[in-house]
Amino acid sequence: MTIADRQPRIPMTDGFTPVRRAVVIGAGTMGSGIAAHLANCGITVTLLDRVPDDVADGEDRVALARTAIERQVKGGGFMVPEFAERVTPGNVEDDLAVVADADWIVEAVFEDPDVKHELYTKLDGLRRPGTLMSSNTSGIPVAELVRGHSVEFARDFTITHFFNPPRTMELLEVVAGDATAPEMLERTIQVADRQLGKTVLECRDTPGFIANRLGSHWMAVAALEAFRAGLDVETADAIMSRPFGIPRTGVFGLFDLVGVNLVPLLWPVLTRALPADDAAQRYDLMGDRVFTHLLENGLIGRRGPGGFTRRKNAAGEKVDEVIDLDSLEYRARRPVSDPAAAASDVAEVLAGDSAGAQYAWTVFAQVLDYACHIAPEVGDDVAAVDAGMELGYAWKRGPFKLADAVGAAELVARYEASGRPVPALLSAAVAAGGFFPDADTVLSSSGSVVERRRVEGVLTVADAERAHGVLAESESAAIVDLGDGVACLALRTKMNTCDAGVIEMVERALALGESGQFRALVIGSDHPRAFSAGANLATFTHFIEADDPEGLRALIRRGQVAFAALRSAAFPVVAAAKGFALGGGCELMLAANRVVSHAELFAGFPERSVGLLPAWGGTVQSLVRALRAGEAEPAVAAFAVTTSCEVSTSAWQAGEWHLLTGSDEVVASVHRVLAEAKAVALGLLESGWTPPAAVELPLHSPDAEPLDAGWAEASKTDRAIVARVAGILTGDRPGATASEEELLPLEVDAAVDLLQRPLNQERVWHLLKTNKPLKN
Repeated sequence: MTIADRQPRIPMTDGFTPVRRAVVIGAGTMGSGIAAHLANCGITVTLLDRVPDDVADGEDRVALARTAIERQVKGGGFMVPEFAERVTPGNVEDDLAVVADADWIVEAVFEDPDVKHELYTKLDGLRRPGTLMSSNTSGIPVAELVRGHSVEFARDFTITHFFNPPRTMELLEVVAGDATAPEMLERTIQVADRQLGKTVLECRDTPGFIANRLGSHWMAVAALEAFRAGLDVETADAIMSRPFGIPRTGVFGLFDLVGVNLVPLLWPVLTRALPADDAAQRYDLMGDRVFTHLLENGLIGRRGPGGFTRRKNAAGEKVDEVIDLDSLEYRARRPVSDPAAAASDVAEVLAGDSAGAQYAWTVFAQVLDYACHIAPEVGDDVAAVDAGMELGYAWKRGPFKLADAVGAAELVARYEASGRPVPALLSAAVAAGGFFPDADTVLSSSGSVVERRRVEGVLTVADAERAHGVLAESESAAIVDLGDGVACLALRTKMNTCDAGVIEMVERALALGESGQFRALVIGSDHPRAFSAGANLATFTHFIEADDPEGLRALIRRGQVAFAALRSAAFPVVAAAKGFALGGGCELMLAANRVVSHAELFAGFPERSVGLLPAWGGTVQSLVRALRAGEAEPAVAAFAVTTSCEVSTSAWQAGEWHLLTGSDEVVASVHRVLAEAKAVALGLLESGWTPPAAVELPLHSPDAEPLDAGWAEASKTDRAIVARVAGILTGDRPGATASEEELLPLEVDAAVDLLQRPLNQERVWHLLKTNKPLKN
């Protein structure tokens, strides 16, 4: 089976019918991105756009759609280039009839109601009733979009508002109209969640929905209040980032990222749809002198010659400059001196008395006011509003979680002290004990305490721990009962790195499993970004500083033995992999009998960059997997993956490198990985689990070209590392084979020897100090 034939695992539920064929109309940035992501998720797609202007007979009438597909391939919209084969280009003049065979039609044409209505009239006569029909509009109400069309069209219609880029942005806002059939809304949500891996926000049919309604207001407030406070770009961005848990772009960097040219396209549309007394009307970006200057001079941000910041000057030289908000000329970036920028969290920054702290309070209070005001209008509870900012704007915590971090009562006191009216929802939070009173409840948008919404089929370690308890735990990891005889080894270290405590808990899990405390083991956690980011290098430096090679040898061997024991355990072991699985973390993933991976998996062996090689079984397992995958020269494939330092950009690419196998599963939703891993573990038990048989491994012939022949021009440090990897994978004679047990000690010997070398030690220390690899 080729990579283009592989299909993701779809978490099923009663009555759910997946989408198999889709048509996306509109091949712009969003339409082509949506088409690419549908293809990533195993859906066959036709992408339609208009016929190019002045096309002659015999010329390419689908050039616009074809070019858009090519852009997505180059820009990473497809998880692997082969998935572009799932998208067929077409045009709306010749190919619109394909909608008759579609399960879902997504409209992503220009934001003009007349253009959309003309298209919908044509679609209404071609599509099958019961076909999902949606628009990617970012603000036109459902009522306006379905006006004048058939009852059947309106019952099948929703808004599905994707965020850019559709592949990686988790949020999808879904809006139903008064005439939308409940079953069509439900199927749209299920497809978005279970097939596309999106976190769905059910929004009311209001201007801007949730994320952009609040997010655009925050951007306008943060920019204009910075001008009013006399702050410079650097200070405002520093305050509107780390202290609030907002990406380091801050506000002005975000304008540059999305494009200042979007201001006249989006902000006036939103404000025209809002009442005259809406707070957004008080923050007019189009009337501001700085924004006017940028737009009149084509300074639109990263896609232009500059914006609030620029990286190249007019001569094309690399610079790090910002626009001076008084002179409107570019100048060198200056260090930020306001103490508010150094605050570690929201409570600290709001407690300050500097100009920057006053700015932080003004912006936060205005945004919290607005969030409280719009919550009853846009959603059912405050969690929906927070999710909009967390998933749509990458805030670590939305405004209501930030308010809880400061304390609702403390905020009310400050409101009253400054003579600011206290929002009713904030007063309700004081009475309830916060916007999120406990792990199970949340404040509704009307101010009452309600249960938090739980998505069917989603399992978390935290929920399992509350429901079933913990079998064993330490600072480094816990063994949590997931129910049904399945346990979970959940790492607790920073970025789930592997230290001696993790190895000890692996050993503990093996003992508990062998004694019958559980029937199957899942390795996974609730960490949003990492399965395991690798070995904790500080664990090794202890032995380097002590000049204790035998202690180092014992630690490496202990981890190697523990991981190997997982592979051969009497019970099935399934890894629930998501985010980073690097180095020792990748080796932990390979210690499982099966892997259920999120589609966005960043796996690989970067050990060479820190002076090492994979020594917890990674080198040998790469050989095992290459052999089982049918590689003609398994040792060559294993050498490439263990020495390249490359990290996969998706689970599918990891599969091409044999870090995942044909028996492993890929899931689109990051939130469903753990539950699906548990289901796979139970399935292995039901099928009569037996540990995998040992294999005899073919080694590289010493008479062939050496595996490291291409490294002659590399640094002395790199040559030493790749030579040791080649030595492990090369036999002493043509046709030589070896068992895993014979090769594993060679990994340990090589790792210990390499870490005795000063140049290799320099790489370890440099990474620990700078978090960047040293090329020495």
